[in-house]
Amino acid sequence: MTIHKEGRKLLFWMLIILTGLNLALHQFLPEQEMLLNFSLLVSVILYLLVLQFFRNPYIPLPNDENLVYAPADGKVVVIEETMESEYLNERRKQVSIFMSPINVHVNRSPISGVVEYFKYHPGKYLVAWHPKSSFENERTTMVIQNKDGVKLLVRQIAGAVARRIKWYVKEGSPVIQGGEFGFIKFGSRVDVFLPLDAEILVKIDDKTKGAFTPIARLKRP
Repeated sequence: MTIHKEGRKLLFWMLIILTGLNLALHQFLPEQEMLLNFSLLVSVILYLLVLQFFRNPYIPLPNDENLVYAPADGKVVVIEETMESEYLNERRKQVSIFMSPINVHVNRSPISGVVEYFKYHPGKYLVAWHPKSSFENERTTMVIQNKDGVKLLVRQIAGAVARRIKWYVKEGSPVIQGGEFGFIKFGSRVDVFLPLDAEILVKIDDKTKGAFTPIARLKRP
């Protein structure tokens, strides 16, 4: 278990500020024992909450060309057939995973391949489970093509709390199954648009772990 790079600077400054605040209270209010203990307790709890959010557990990389793995930890909130009109312009099976603030927020590639398309979209901050969040919220869209020519579209979506999406890929970047491609801070959602002939292996409300839970099986060409 390590701390993700996106949280190291924030955690460092939080430690400095909270330590300084508690030292100042001890300096100016040395006799207020109840207040001092309360302040210390709140500081420790707050720090641990933020610390767990940025945890980055070790995940052995999967290696199965037939399977599509979950791109994030969370809960399956959408499984439906829909029209993908940003890039693929065809009907697809959509699987959406909602990440609460207590989930690991590392985003991992569901398959190996090459990034054929990538675009960042500024937008709104509707709650991540809102039906319109997929095309109105701040988001990124990534299309991965594997060696068999199968294309998957993966979309990071900011939520009402998440206000910053990070990504580490661009068009032409190679990605490996289970490899990290991005991070979303403080609650969000990831959509995966699969071919219509893909076999869905999860159901609504199933819990997923990024790069560990298979969400679909691809039909081999």
